[in-house]
Amino acid sequence: MKVQIGNIAIGDGEKIAVQSMCNTKTTDIDGSIQQILQLEKYGCDIVRLSVPDKESAVALKEVVKAVHIPVVADIHFDYRLAISSCDSGACKIRINPGNIGDESKVKYVADYLRERNIPIRIGVNGGSLEKQYQHLPLSEAMCKSALGHIALLEKFNFYNTIISVKSSDVRTSVEAYRLLKKACDYPLHVGITEAGVYERGVIKSAIGIGSLLLDGIGDTIRVSLSDEPYKEVVIAKEILNSLGLGDPHVEVISCPTCARTNIDVSGLANMVVNATKEIKKSAKIAVMGCVVNGPGEASSCDFGVAGGKDKSAIFAKGKVLKVVENDKIIEEILNFINSL
Repeated sequence: MKVQIGNIAIGDGEKIAVQSMCNTKTTDIDGSIQQILQLEKYGCDIVRLSVPDKESAVALKEVVKAVHIPVVADIHFDYRLAISSCDSGACKIRINPGNIGDESKVKYVADYLRERNIPIRIGVNGGSLEKQYQHLPLSEAMCKSALGHIALLEKFNFYNTIISVKSSDVRTSVEAYRLLKKACDYPLHVGITEAGVYERGVIKSAIGIGSLLLDGIGDTIRVSLSDEPYKEVVIAKEILNSLGLGDPHVEVISCPTCARTNIDVSGLANMVVNATKEIKKSAKIAVMGCVVNGPGEASSCDFGVAGGKDKSAIFAKGKVLKVVENDKIIEEILNFINSL
């Protein structure tokens, strides 16, 4: 099943979209716009903003007009804010049908959004489950909660839906998504919620999201960090790239170094990363610390350097092309980069 969010299609084999969320007040229109423009610069595909009140729903209209990626409104409890956000230009509504009141309100929202072809993301969170599911294992409870919300929307002939079942626990989240994938055909928004501060959040997100993507589960992803939102996008892109699911890019590999190393592997590798980060072509470059294993271990690379004490080997596809003085290494690498 495919769902359209503004100019971004997700599901049914479409490219996996990267999402983030503003940590500005939505009523801070200028601050929100600047943060979204920064997210766009780093490659964010879809952005979400909280809409906790009427003032935020009104402010959303000005934000939407000033940015270039689809904006999602995050709604809790008040169904009227979902309507106002749609009128302000939101391309998707994140909501839990079960927490906005009786079924007549759910039907009103479903009818309103269906007429405008605006999708809903059902966002189930492990920390706020309905009482009838709380006796179950958490992964099963989240899956059943999501299926219950799906059934409620389907009751009102609404099928333009995306689902997420997030927990702060990696294993629980992965299990919940695997259960949900077997039970429905809707596009899935995957991530580990409340993953934490940068280092821990990156590790938890990479393990959780990566495990699901390797299973073929996930149509759009969000890395949740207690940090600047643009860092979420950077890590999400790296997760996709590491699995061969990202856009064309230059991949730089480098060895961890050992006592045989006689060149500054870290410095060289960082230089190559910085020099190639804007190149939108597929290539693989290796920076290796010695000639003992370098060319062989990096034989899959398009280009590489294996460092020596005074001279280093330049190689491609595992074959040594030449040996150059170490002060010529950067020149050789830049020549290859320029050839791209």
